[in-house]
Amino acid sequence: MPHDNPAAPLLQLRDARIAYGQIQAVKGIDLELFSGELVSLIGANGAGKTTTLNAIAGTLQLSGGDLSYAGSAIAGMPAHKRLRAGIALVPEGRGIFTRLTVEENLRMGAYTRSDKAEIEADLQRVYEMLPRVKERLPQVAGTLSGGEQQMVAIGRALLSRPKLLLLDEPSMGLAPLIVEKIFEVIHTVMKQGVTVLLVEQNANLALGFSNRAYVMESGKITLSGSGQDLLHDPKVRSAYLGEAA
Repeated sequence: MPHDNPAAPLLQLRDARIAYGQIQAVKGIDLELFSGELVSLIGANGAGKTTTLNAIAGTLQLSGGDLSYAGSAIAGMPAHKRLRAGIALVPEGRGIFTRLTVEENLRMGAYTRSDKAEIEADLQRVYEMLPRVKERLPQVAGTLSGGEQQMVAIGRALLSRPKLLLLDEPSMGLAPLIVEKIFEVIHTVMKQGVTVLLVEQNANLALGFSNRAYVMESGKITLSGSGQDLLHDPKVRSAYLGEAA
């Protein structure tokens, strides 16, 4: 089972390759995350960012290279076991169960757990963090706004007690005020000791929030550095922040 060594990366990809049939979507990337960090993965659509998150979560398999988590190789581990080990994914498009109530959606996050009292305590913590979600508990999730659905998706992931939270485009299609709230929640999650890997189209916001970041282009990592360094990098600014170089 995974074992924690604070000096070693919590997650490490080495020469990771991912293919869809004959198409190489990810072409040998190196990426690492240390406990307590918020790391962003930015890049244009089709760069391989979502594919990378899915490979970490176990919904896609590596076609080559290595993946280790908490000191153990997990490339062959099925997705549900990765969830039990502490890796939770909030997918692009939120992936909530639209016909279930908000409360049922949240409880689905704890389906790998059997510690009933602890689950109830975690639900209360999620309600404190997401008061708007608490107000909507009996409501059918498909009737919520996009921002509320995103908060439910994050709350559901937190019910699995993740050590590593993978967030795929949490701000997509949301109004700026709602995006601000979502990022406040992400910041709170991080302060509670959860490590976060964030894929985000809003590069400005992502980099401003991140300890470190990677830039991905056509299946390769082309730049990496601190969030602040990349925020002020002229190449990044012209490519992703809409500024003239």
